[in-house]
Amino acid sequence: MNIDDATTQVSTLTAGPAWHWRNRFHALGAEFHTELPPQPLPSPHWVAHSDSCAELLGLPADWLTRADWNALAVFSGNALWPGMRPLASVYSGHQFGVWAGQLGDGRALSLGEIDTPNGPQELQLKGAGLTPYSRMGDGRAVLRSSIREFLCSEAMYGLGIPTTRALCITGSPMPVLRETLETAAVVTRVAPSFIRFGHFEHFSQRAEPDALQRLADFVIEHHYPECRDAPQPYVALLTEVARRTAELMAQWQAVGFCHGVMNTDNMSILGLTIDYGPFGFLDGYDPAHICNHTDRQGRYAYASQPNVGFWNLHALAQGLMPLIGNDHTDAALAALEAYKQIYTDAMRLRLRRKCGFTTARKDDAGLIDALLKQMADEQTDHTLLFRRLATFSTAEGADNSAVMGLFNDPQFRERWAAAYTERLRAEHSDDAQRATAMNRVNPSVVLRNHLAEAAIRQAQAGDFSEVQRLLKVLQNPFDERHDTSADAGFPPAWAQHIEVSCSS
Repeated sequence: MNIDDATTQVSTLTAGPAWHWRNRFHALGAEFHTELPPQPLPSPHWVAHSDSCAELLGLPADWLTRADWNALAVFSGNALWPGMRPLASVYSGHQFGVWAGQLGDGRALSLGEIDTPNGPQELQLKGAGLTPYSRMGDGRAVLRSSIREFLCSEAMYGLGIPTTRALCITGSPMPVLRETLETAAVVTRVAPSFIRFGHFEHFSQRAEPDALQRLADFVIEHHYPECRDAPQPYVALLTEVARRTAELMAQWQAVGFCHGVMNTDNMSILGLTIDYGPFGFLDGYDPAHICNHTDRQGRYAYASQPNVGFWNLHALAQGLMPLIGNDHTDAALAALEAYKQIYTDAMRLRLRRKCGFTTARKDDAGLIDALLKQMADEQTDHTLLFRRLATFSTAEGADNSAVMGLFNDPQFRERWAAAYTERLRAEHSDDAQRATAMNRVNPSVVLRNHLAEAAIRQAQAGDFSEVQRLLKVLQNPFDERHDTSADAGFPPAWAQHIEVSCSS
């Protein structure tokens, strides 16, 4: 099906939610996007939905079932609500460190931007068919990848990490070829904006300073108004994006999240986690872990993510230089350099909290580094170790085998437990209060690959109940009721053989 085939097949319904559609991105100009309808999905059906995301949008409880709204048709790309103006945006970017040129929304389509009780939000269909930016792709998404994105978007929100959201998934028997023949699906994504570093690179590389300035002014006006009156607004914008990105990297590292494909076109200008593809959460702690099996060189390995974030900010800064000007190069470099300290401070704070420390002491780094080194040496389970650390008791003769038993080295167990006890006592730590605080920052459950895979296999067999059940668990990842469930246990042996790639 070519792009034009869809133009007569998508109807506009007479009723929909009482949303005020803003559609501000359209005003930037035709060079920023192409307006076109989605391509209909045959015989669509519901797969899963997020009540939490629906609440964000101010949708009523019956939004799924209202016949006059026909939400199934809308979120499958078969119909539009009044006010929707679908478009695909153009951007460029560096992929695996190499300039890739023009990219764009190859399988994503923005339905428009609405006012909500939580501020303006953009709705976007992923998998809605061909666009002018699909290149060699088919514009579709498969059920497997859609479930992964849906679950991880909502899981990251549950963890308190800035992210795009996911409202729902619709599926179809339509065949889609990836490594094997799979079925199509569409995931509806939600965010204040899907603008990426690559949008700025696109107009900078094309030497279109007017468009670049319109884009930067748009982002400042609507998302960074505090930069508007700064002496150098574009340096101020870079500074704020660098700060948000540094803090996001610390949040990823603290929970053991690996993005897998941190190209500049996958970096949000708002500091959100965006584009869930070959992601993964650490099982055994391995700084060199590569979650994307197509990342042959390990560019996006877990421990490399903070440095990649810094590299990507340099690419963004280069894109902004026509606006910043050579006279303010030093200020731009200072904005980038600040990233390092912001990340370091944010990571140290998160590690102290994960260990239950309420004060900062000079020996903390050594104690925490010793723990992480031993975890790396033994591939200790990252999530279980920090969750169980909350059970550590400073009482004389206490049995701390539940946590220290995760290590094989008896000398390390004895030495580190003694040092940790001494450190906690030095700040007069109360075991019960500390456990409560630690359980608020160390999740019991994360979206491990085997959990996602089990839900996917069940869904591929026609049963979507596990997707919805797992969603509820992931939306409350710190709940102590999960601690004794299989969701919070060690991964099964077969999980070691799961491979995810850019098609995931």
